[in-house]
Amino acid sequence: MKRVFVAGHRGMVGSAIVRRLVSLGGYDIVTADRGSLDLLNQKMVADFFATQKIDEVYLAAAKVGGIVANNSYPADFIYENLMIECNIIHSAFKSGVQRLLFLGSSCIYPKLAEQPMQETALLTGALEPTNEPYAVAKIAGIKLCESYNRQYGVDYRSVMPTNLYGENDNFHPENSHVIPAMMRRFHEAAKSNAAEVVVWGTGKPMREFLHVDDMAEASVFVMNLDKETYDANTQLMLSHINVGTGVDCTIAELAHTLAKVVGFKGEVVFDTSKPDGAPRKLMDVSRLGAMGWQAQTSLEEGLRSTYAWFLKHESDIRL
Repeated sequence: MKRVFVAGHRGMVGSAIVRRLVSLGGYDIVTADRGSLDLLNQKMVADFFATQKIDEVYLAAAKVGGIVANNSYPADFIYENLMIECNIIHSAFKSGVQRLLFLGSSCIYPKLAEQPMQETALLTGALEPTNEPYAVAKIAGIKLCESYNRQYGVDYRSVMPTNLYGENDNFHPENSHVIPAMMRRFHEAAKSNAAEVVVWGTGKPMREFLHVDDMAEASVFVMNLDKETYDANTQLMLSHINVGTGVDCTIAELAHTLAKVVGFKGEVVFDTSKPDGAPRKLMDVSRLGAMGWQAQTSLEEGLRSTYAWFLKHESDIRL
């Protein structure tokens, strides 16, 4: 039985990976909360790996946040993410872990990357300034994995998800990502019988969204690929794999779908005085598709399951 450490098991992605592994069976899953393991503490992480006899690692732990948090705390975002990656990857190697999966982010790609964004776009242009520190840390994580592979012959892999949503997300109306923030606003508007919900921008920008359970399934799929298949579809210095649906929608389409799911009967109004952001952000997922995986959850289906979870946990959802 494989002994698998899921770092970040209480987060949205980490908890989904744990659910996926439990459903498959045959895994001895190791987790540790912040009280017992500070991932920023090099010695604590080294001691943990030295005593736990881990076979595989899913590195889903990270400091994450929306555009406001990234813009307000750039030093925290780059420092904490670099430390988490360095401590876990190095300690995993030192303790003999042969296989590790690092989870990154689509923000690693240049701000003006050609759409859909291919893995080859990495390091070909300037990053989006608002989350550049976070993106640099995630790029460093990819390069850490590649460097340990090159120098020591281990098998450390990286996956780059598109925009994720699902249970255990952060549903704060201002400080979260677009789906949970809008879902909460539509929910509260429906409860109060509000006449309208205002959405920033024109509604024309296009975004791609992946349900977190699909992300977990893809993560386990990539982790379990035989090395020959993985190496045949990647490159030594360009080894990361995009994970997404390969399908996007406008923010307006997302808003109207959310209104339908939540049961909001009022008007959706777009405040065109507010910024739109990038016109499009879509991942090219052909590399992962060639290996035999594709997403299964439609946007409306995923939103409905997420909203059902939100209603069940509304009283204790973290703000």
